[in-house]
Amino acid sequence: MFRWKATAALTVVAALALAGCAGTDEGSGGGDSGRADRLTLTAIAAPTSYDIGQGAEWGNRSPFFQAVFDTLLSKDSSGETQPWLATEWSYNDDNTVLTLTLREGVKFTDGTDLDAAAVVSSLEHFRDGTAPQAATLAGKEFAAVDATTVTITQEAPDPSLINLLSIAPGLIQAPSTFDDPDAATDPIGSGAYILDTASSVTGTTYNYTANPDYWNADAVKYDNLTINVLEDVTATVNAVRAGEANGAKIADNNTISEVEGAGWTIESNELDFQGLLLLDRAGTMAPELADVKVRQAINMAFDREALLASLQSGYGTVTEQVFPETSVAYDAALDTTYPYDPDAAKDLLAEAGYPDGFTLNMMSTPAFQTTFDLVAQQLSDIGITVNYTDPGTGNFITDMLAPKYPATWMALEQNPDWQLINFMVGPDATFNPFTYQDPTVDGYIQTVQFGTPEESDQALKDLNKYLVDQAWFAPFFRVQGTFATDANTNLEFWPTNAYPSIFDFSPKN
Repeated sequence: MFRWKATAALTVVAALALAGCAGTDEGSGGGDSGRADRLTLTAIAAPTSYDIGQGAEWGNRSPFFQAVFDTLLSKDSSGETQPWLATEWSYNDDNTVLTLTLREGVKFTDGTDLDAAAVVSSLEHFRDGTAPQAATLAGKEFAAVDATTVTITQEAPDPSLINLLSIAPGLIQAPSTFDDPDAATDPIGSGAYILDTASSVTGTTYNYTANPDYWNADAVKYDNLTINVLEDVTATVNAVRAGEANGAKIADNNTISEVEGAGWTIESNELDFQGLLLLDRAGTMAPELADVKVRQAINMAFDREALLASLQSGYGTVTEQVFPETSVAYDAALDTTYPYDPDAAKDLLAEAGYPDGFTLNMMSTPAFQTTFDLVAQQLSDIGITVNYTDPGTGNFITDMLAPKYPATWMALEQNPDWQLINFMVGPDATFNPFTYQDPTVDGYIQTVQFGTPEESDQALKDLNKYLVDQAWFAPFFRVQGTFATDANTNLEFWPTNAYPSIFDFSPKN
């Protein structure tokens, strides 16, 4: 699966051998805890390093980190923020200082105290490191007021901070391991599980045992946890058929019927959208894209329902907006702004001064050749000729962000509102490589950041509508994110991450 999650990489899919297998008595109690014995899961990507300053990630790598580290806050199965290591949190009047009250009595698995000093050290370690989301804490200062109170001070309000503390930036690592080279493969946290390094194989199989001193023992439903990394779609389907797992990340929705045929249950959410990023809105590289009528015509060129059926077997939802359904900015009515109408699209191009169309340079990559062929075909139908260049393995993101192309197909995560703005809308956003600015957009962003909650919500709605009307993007559909569980396992799949929370699995019996 090709998607951006905090860092960008074009993953070359390779098969990995399945290591470990699910037990046959997953629903029965294990040991003296009353829990089930083992939960075996499959994932599509292994952690690059357990040192949070180097490799902490969420998304498809979240279960590896969530198993051994606690976050300051957490998300429940409905996506709502809940207390975790921090039991209370509040802002000052201008939202520049966040005060956290920590849970008392929590210890890391090396026996050291998880107190305010440790939390401050861990947050600084993440901020000053090289992990993909390190920049999200840039400029923030952390202080231990007393043993159970931490403050986070920032120059300006950051509406994403609460959410950040529930994902990778909120992970807390034992400071005793910061200078330990083994921390990359032998993590020390306060989490529900302890990595069994003796039986694990880095990159392939990760075995964990329940933390006997975990502060939230009731949340732990299994004595043992195994996560097998299977990047190959066929290997995942084979593991499902053979009963070698209890839960599996399904990276290719075209295999859903096979998985269901094996008696497994499908759970889903929609985090990613696919479509075109019309990056050069000022027309510095492609003058045609400076005209809003051209960008609107491009939006009208795509038969989104047909693309969803062809590329995702219908698993997903067509959309014309980049804000997700969970956002206050989302408006279902915006998804009918640009009906599929090649003739009307041609008329718009003619009004913009391009009655004979034009040529648009974009990138392609063999892994998604069908997608690129369909995009070229539908743009050709309105007179736009696509000139594709394959930048070569590993250069797709690099060349996009250079920037070397005025527009591109991409699959992107629909982040929470402020993160999304800083991800693909703001002048310094990663996926605004031409640093395009619009005074109207800047005004909305200012209100989102500094306005009252009511003003911020309205600005988000206005911003989303403006982006659609101005055709900054040409989204096709939101992709169904899919996770499957066997007959012995319950799952409540949260709507805010690509991989389920390890706490949302439970044995059926």
